Amino acid sequence: MIKMNVMGIAIDTRTGSPIVVLKDEDNRRALPIWIGSAEASAIIRRIENIPVSRPMTHDLICTIIKEMDYEVKKIEIHDVEKETYFANIFLSNGDNEIIIDARPSDAIAVAIRTNAEIYVTSNVIAEGTISTDKEKDEKEAEEFKEFIKDVKPSDFQKLLDQHKDSDQ
Repeated sequence: MIKMNVMGIAIDTRTGSPIVVLKDEDNRRALPIWIGSAEASAIIRRIENIPVSRPMTHDLICTIIKEMDYEVKKIEIHDVEKETYFANIFLSNGDNEIIIDARPSDAIAVAIRTNAEIYVTSNVIAEGTISTDKEKDEKEAEEFKEFIKDVKPSDFQKLLDQHKDSDQ
């Protein structure tokens, strides 16, 4: 799991659709997720602390969770299929934990209202993120190429033998 933070809301220039952008803590990877206008508004209102006269849907959800003596522990964006992302909201009440299936946009809107951490699984990171530091990526790739050019098959056998010895 990779911890991510909300970077902001962007607009797809081709379609006009809102995109919530998550970034990792090292600012190396960004995960864009296309979302609906209502969810984008809910996220923006919270990020920019824009007051509303009456509770909006995500505010209501958070109030219900709190009034039932639960807290949002974290959210996880755990899968992606055909550009559709899947998320879970993890609620806790002492020893009792409930996992609720949610759209990522709703889960993010709840997380930013409750200061819950946002996590993304490695498979989603691998499939959906874009690099935000190409220079560092290129440097690491060069370092890896330099490292790998001197590796021999016998080096792997040595590692296996060491692993076997440490298991005994």
